[in-house]
Amino acid sequence: MFSHVNMKSIQKIDAELEFEYKAHLGEGPVWDEKTGKLWWVDILSGHLMQYSPQNRTNKVFEIGEFIGAAALRRKEGLVLALQSGFYLFDDQSGEIEKIKDPEPDRPGNRFNDGKCDPLGRFWAGTMAHDQSKKEGSLYRLNTDFQIKRVLSDITISNGLAWNPEAGLFYYIDTPTMEICSFRYDEETGNFLERSVIRTIDERDGYPDGMSIDSEGFLWIALYAGSKVVRISPETGNTEFEIRVPVPKPTSCTFGGENLDELFITTCRENMSKEELNKTPLSGSLFKAKVPFHGIRANRFGG
Repeated sequence: MFSHVNMKSIQKIDAELEFEYKAHLGEGPVWDEKTGKLWWVDILSGHLMQYSPQNRTNKVFEIGEFIGAAALRRKEGLVLALQSGFYLFDDQSGEIEKIKDPEPDRPGNRFNDGKCDPLGRFWAGTMAHDQSKKEGSLYRLNTDFQIKRVLSDITISNGLAWNPEAGLFYYIDTPTMEICSFRYDEETGNFLERSVIRTIDERDGYPDGMSIDSEGFLWIALYAGSKVVRISPETGNTEFEIRVPVPKPTSCTFGGENLDELFITTCRENMSKEELNKTPLSGSLFKAKVPFHGIRANRFGG
């Protein structure tokens, strides 16, 4: 099997602690360039959080159920993917308004990761609580609040990213170990063709959350691999690596004034006391200044 090992040496840097926190399953970071703050979630604690790098404070909203993902709206507030479906969130009042549950017949499922595409549609995927195979799906919440299932037979729906210039959507179903790319029709959102960019070696960790930079390269958090890697979507090669001082990075996003700071979420789920004693910062938020720039997060148009 082609191993995607670069002939040249890969530049590696270390992430630094940004905010110490004990997130059970920290995930879904999204940078709000209007406020200069970072939204992220602790899925299993039902916490939506707003982190301010300026004063190192983390505001916690108790949502009351598992929260898989949050995305910015073009209007005020956010759109959420919760245990019981899609919701709108008012960040001033803290109130949520239900849109619809696409899986009322599947109480054993929950939402996991989600993001908006360039046209303002919110995509989010589900998975079984017990991680049963092929119980999840990937959904698209359109700006008219209609919901469409776009992929089924998913096990752990995870990272999403778009390169609109190339007409490509990138997606991760973690247990497959594959970074997939789909050619898609931007107007309809329908998929035209699927290919595999890279199959991750299990010794490197499991592909989890994903971001994309201004050059179209993918940044992938490797759960149980203690790193985030920058991968070429053309060759599948690792081009840059950020070492994270805890075992389970979960996702990443670009932030900061120049979008050249990579914020990295982590978790402490399924870790023993011994493991946590060795890496007590598990669940915290980390950051690395990188010689690349991200792009602004797409916002929900509904």
